[in-house]
This record gives sequence, C-alpha cells and structure tokens, in this order.
Amino acid sequence: MGKLIWLASYPKSGNTWLRAFLHNYILGAREPHSINRLVDMSVAECAMAFFGPPGEVLSPAEVQARRPRVHAELTRLHEDLVFVKTHNARLSLHGVPLCTPEVTAGAIYVVRDPRDVALSYAAFTGKSVDEIIDFMGQEGAANASDGVQVFELLSSWSAHALSWVAAPRRLLVRYEDLLAEPERYFARIIRFLGREGERPEPELLRRAIAFSSFATLSGQETREGYRAAGPGRERFFRQGKAGGWRDKLTAAQARALWSAHGPVMEKFGYPPV
Repeated sequence: MGKLIWLASYPKSGNTWLRAFLHNYILGAREPHSINRLVDMSVAECAMAFFGPPGEVLSPAEVQARRPRVHAELTRLHEDLVFVKTHNARLSLHGVPLCTPEVTAGAIYVVRDPRDVALSYAAFTGKSVDEIIDFMGQEGAANASDGVQVFELLSSWSAHALSWVAAPRRLLVRYEDLLAEPERYFARIIRFLGREGERPEPELLRRAIAFSSFATLSGQETREGYRAAGPGRERFFRQGKAGGWRDKLTAAQARALWSAHGPVMEKFGYPPV
C-alpha cells in the first residue's frame, strides 16, 4: 500500500477547512495553527515546484508524463502518511492517472451542495455565477497551468464526485454534515486515518474543531491575510454556511444546476429545493 492520502474536493467545497483541522488535531495544537502554514503537514499536488522550475508553463501532456514521478517523490516527504490536496477528478488523461494508484493509501473526499459551490466559486474567481454554472457542467473543465501551478482536470461537478466515490479506499464527508455535527464527522475522519476501532481523544478533537472553525479561519485571514487566496481577490473565507444558495441564486440558476446534476445531487442527499 502507498503513503499518499488524497484530500480531494471540487474547488470551494471545504478542502482548506479539512487541512486546517488535520493540522490542529495531528500536531496537538495549543493555539490555532496558521492558515499560511498548511504546508507543514500537507502539500498541494498542483504546485509547479514539484514538476519543474517555477514559471515554466507545461502542457497537459507534459504534466501527465511527470505526474507518476512527482507522486512517487511526494511519498518521501514524511516517514508516515503524506496528505496531498487535490482538486483533480479521479480520472486518467493521456493514459496516465491523475492520482497514481500505486502510491495511494486512501482518500478523504469532501462533497458540497453544488448550488453553494457555484456561489463561492464565482466569488473566488471573479466570474459570474452563470459562467461558473456552465463551467461546472463541462466534462473537460480544467484549471490551466500558469507557471505557479500545473493544470488540474476537474471535469463536471457530477463526474468529479462520482470519480472519487468509486475510489477503493475512501471516506466520503459532506460539507453540510461537518457543519451540523462537527464532533461526529471529524471523528470519523480521525478513525479513518487511524487503526480500526481507534477513538479520537475527545478534548483534542474539540480543540482542533474550534481552532479550524470558520470564525477562527476568517479571523486569521483578517489579521494575517491568506496567501492562497491570491492578490486582489475577494476574501477566501466568505460565509462558511450551507444553503445560502436559496437566497442568492435565481430560480433559473437553481434549475440549471439541478438539470445538470440532479441525479448525483440526490445520491448525496441534496434535495431539489
């Protein structure tokens, strides 16, 4: 079995929240771990630094040719498990898997109602909600290489979610459940990573949840800034709520998302209204 634990999600679905929790829990933090140090125990697989000189812009074929070697090298970052953030779908391109099975130990997949994702992703990218809804429906949807990161193949929201559900050893967590019952669902994450039957330490669990709460992360962004948000963009930590789409999406936008993703949304327990 490999060493990489993929921390996987469609963009703006809770990946940073998950990483913050893991840092605070595993390190036994006595004060909130900085959001600008989430590379202490996890890495972003798309970082150009793993693939070649910063500033180099690689084609998808070039990235895919290098991905197996990069993933093998990531296993040497830590003696124990290596946490790797990815927004890639669990698919293959140019005959090469986007997430190399041979070095994979498992995956934690965070899924979020795509109607809330559309709002948050639009704010993050500066694009309109309608543009993002269209993007989320495209099978070839991808983030391009730009010299800072290599391309990521997201595919459609539905294809992305289904690809990770099919992973052989994975834990599926809904963003909404983490919000509603954090102790129950974050505990599941710790049990998934530990030995079978192992129970999380209650006080450490509660502290890690508090240290990675929206209020804490948003406060850190206010005081320190958040480098991953990118210059000139709206705040990364905007609301941290579920169901905001009901007040923000038009009826036509909500229908468009349901038309494109309804069967998969129902699979994950997201109702039509």
